[in-house]
Amino acid sequence: MLGFLWRATKGYRLRPWKSPYLRWRLETYQGVPAASIGFREFWSLVWKLRRDLLRFARWADRIRP
Repeated sequence: MLGFLWRATKGYRLRPWKSPYLRWRLETYQGVPAASIGFREFWSLVWKLRRDLLRFARWADRIRP
């Protein structure tokens, strides 16, 4: 799971809310426009969706060869 999170935040590890990949993920999953996702919105969504995001991170880590 940590492997996926490490790869997903490449270049944005200290500010994951600015990661284009994570913004796109939240936009497609939750429907929130990526341009409107800032610090507060990012962490609010992450907290609200934490179980689903952890399940996705585990799955993504398992399927990576």
